[in-house]
Amino acid sequence: MKVEQKGHTITIKDTQGDIVAFRLKLTHQYKTFHKHNIIIDIRPHKILSIKEIDNFLPLSKMHKKAKKSFVIVTSELDFNAVSHKLAVVRSLQEAHDIIEMEEIERDLGF
Repeated sequence: MKVEQKGHTITIKDTQGDIVAFRLKLTHQYKTFHKHNIIIDIRPHKILSIKEIDNFLPLSKMHKKAKKSFVIVTSELDFNAVSHKLAVVRSLQEAHDIIEMEEIERDLGF
């Protein structure tokens, strides 16, 4: 797991190639990241099921309750099949754009 901080956002990248182990490790270390917006970069995984992506939903819900953004970046997926409660995009730039928009919405009281 590789962690990079840029301002108020942390990008976490899976370096081991095991999405289940990555998600479990992320869940166990959540307290370390809970005060920041989180980008989960799983682009190296070329074959992912919708269920594997949806397994991030509890973590995303918990993070959004804390008024922080949680965005998943992956390139190999049918984005229409993913839960609408998850923010899933194709690039890191899109992830940063979503976080910026969500922060503006929070600042305006939405």
